[in-house]
Amino acid sequence: MQDLLKDIILKGCDKKIAKKGDQVGVSFYAFFSNKNDRPELLMEAAEWWIMTHKLNHFEKAVKIKRLIHGDTGQ
Repeated sequence: MQDLLKDIILKGCDKKIAKKGDQVGVSFYAFFSNKNDRPELLMEAAEWWIMTHKLNHFEKAVKIKRLIHGDTGQ
């Protein structure tokens, strides 16, 4: 996973956790604007989320942060 995408996801998770607490759930769509101005990053996030980790549509933000920190760049 690109460092840019990791940064986007981690910052998004931190923002959601700060606003709604440790139990907040997120979807990979939450990290992108509705404009679809970064389709390559969106597809990379979708592949990482769905194909690599087989995650549900909504997952706890703290879980996503753990996965990102442990991600080896697969």
